[in-house]
Amino acid sequence: MRKNVKSIFLLLVVISVFAFMLPTQASAADTIKVGIVLPLTGAQAKFGEIEKQSFDMALEEINGGGGIKGKKLEFIMEDDTGRPEVGRSVVEKLITKDKVVMLGGGYSSSVTFGVAGVAQQNRVPFLVNTGSADKITEQGWDYIFRLNPPVSEYASGVETFLAEVVKPKDAVILHENSLFGTKGAKAFQKSCEKLGIKVLMTEGYEHGGIDFKPVLVKVKQLNPDLVYMISYIMDASLLMRQARELKLTPRLFVGGAAGFTLPEFDQNAGKAANFVVSATLWHQVLPLPGAMDYFNRFKAKYNKDTEYHGAEAYAAAYVIRDVLKRAKSFSAEDIKQALSETKLMTVFGPVQFTSYDKKTNQNRLITYVVQWQHGKLQLIWPKNLANAKYVYPVDWLREWGY
Repeated sequence: MRKNVKSIFLLLVVISVFAFMLPTQASAADTIKVGIVLPLTGAQAKFGEIEKQSFDMALEEINGGGGIKGKKLEFIMEDDTGRPEVGRSVVEKLITKDKVVMLGGGYSSSVTFGVAGVAQQNRVPFLVNTGSADKITEQGWDYIFRLNPPVSEYASGVETFLAEVVKPKDAVILHENSLFGTKGAKAFQKSCEKLGIKVLMTEGYEHGGIDFKPVLVKVKQLNPDLVYMISYIMDASLLMRQARELKLTPRLFVGGAAGFTLPEFDQNAGKAANFVVSATLWHQVLPLPGAMDYFNRFKAKYNKDTEYHGAEAYAAAYVIRDVLKRAKSFSAEDIKQALSETKLMTVFGPVQFTSYDKKTNQNRLITYVVQWQHGKLQLIWPKNLANAKYVYPVDWLREWGY
């Protein structure tokens, strides 16, 4: 009798455990897993943060609107820490352990290039939303698609502003020694050649430095009309703070996007941020459906402004939704096919992947010019889209309080 009671008890335990597991398994089957790779810690964490928040906001909206084909969309976020070897490792985990149907994210170019190589090797579709080195879409990789422009096209808006307004005779280019920085510097050199601007010096530096004064002293001695900088957030802020300390006064300071558009640039650089101009890929006042609405909802939710990095991530989430809705199945081949057939308007602009020059599966977009004006990032170029008039010329010493 005691033996029978013991057997019945064990049976009930097994049934209870099995019953407990069933909803979890059913729930797992009702989600579509997509891996998102971003720098959530380390020097690039501020970029990762604004993109993660935008992905999260979009995901909440997508699932609140019924998900995809009766299933909830799930973003599995992985931290690449801004290091290529970590990025490759976490994407292997997303593919082999988490069994994601596709990948998204990709901030820094060096990490994104490494992740793209792993995705292509494993034949898993990867939608890049920020990593911008040209070579990411120049390898002939058919599983890699990029939403944002390549870095060689970042300065296209700045070119017309310089040609029509500033008309500088010479320039100095300062850039981080990264894939993004190096390629961006070469691209701007070509812009200078086209515009007849003499490049007096091109100088690379290692990110995370604490003293840019030696190189800035050299810039001051050259006395260029234009100082063009390609930097992430902390370096961008420090470069401008130390330029102010040295009373370096070119006709204009221009950033090559990246760190010069984040809200933290204005906070960290202080007075030195005012009237700095930057290339940008987006602004909330552009006549794009939902752009201002996204900006306002992001600000209400997170109590801070967003900018082009956030808009890229938010738009990428909706491209992922659109692709998975249209795909015949969640197989890699069907998702890749759906990506190649994408034709979607997003808050970031139109998305349609094409091949041109050496590039494959590349979205083509125009770029713009913004300027920090008393704590606000204003769209100043092109004129017909601007929400504020540019401030130029600038009396830097007066603006800096000297």
